[in-house]
Amino acid sequence: MKSIVVIPTYNEIENIERIINKIHEVIPEMHVLVVDDNSPDGTSQAIEKMMSQDERVFLLKRAGKMGLGTAYCEGFTLALERNYEAIFEMDADFSHDPKELPNFLEQIKEHDLVIGSRYISGVNVVNWPLRRLVLSYGANIYSRIITGMPINDATGGFKCFRAEALREIDLKAIKSNGYGFQIEMNYKVWKNKGKIKEIPIIFIDRRSGTSKMNKKIIWEAIFLVWKLRFSSLFKKN
Repeated sequence: MKSIVVIPTYNEIENIERIINKIHEVIPEMHVLVVDDNSPDGTSQAIEKMMSQDERVFLLKRAGKMGLGTAYCEGFTLALERNYEAIFEMDADFSHDPKELPNFLEQIKEHDLVIGSRYISGVNVVNWPLRRLVLSYGANIYSRIITGMPINDATGGFKCFRAEALREIDLKAIKSNGYGFQIEMNYKVWKNKGKIKEIPIIFIDRRSGTSKMNKKIIWEAIFLVWKLRFSSLFKKN
């Protein structure tokens, strides 16, 4: 399948070149699209240099820090325009292991969405403080109860969509970010009767750089699940 990894970035100069090189070690033919929110640390300049030497690397540079959800949606839109068949979400910070990419590609042949799950076979998270682990695990239980989605890790950001599943979603209408964005995209695929598969991964907290998690993202996700629930009741999927 013609495949691409979409990686949103903001100040990931310490990681971005290394993660792209690692992806190509695992799958040499994989294309990579970096969606950069005008990082002041020179992330986009590093990608531009890579692009001049590697036709598998692309850059979508945005005017400023506009959020994870819109970054992915703009990246997905570009990938669909270029007729990619399998479209990945992946973080730049090595919390998602590129060695797992072939497992996703194998499963996406028969599914519409493949989710790298931290919680489908126990708790597979490394180097997180207990407070954040409890928050994440609890958020997934909460999401599952309120929305009814049969997904163990609805907030994870390592996943692969079939192009057909993304084409059924109005990406311009997606406004959520962070945890909320991941939940909303899963929900849209599920409500569209898409086939969803969770595969176990080990999540390792970032090696370098700064986490983008904040209270606003957490509260957004808390209220979003109710919005999705009520929109379903009124058939506004």
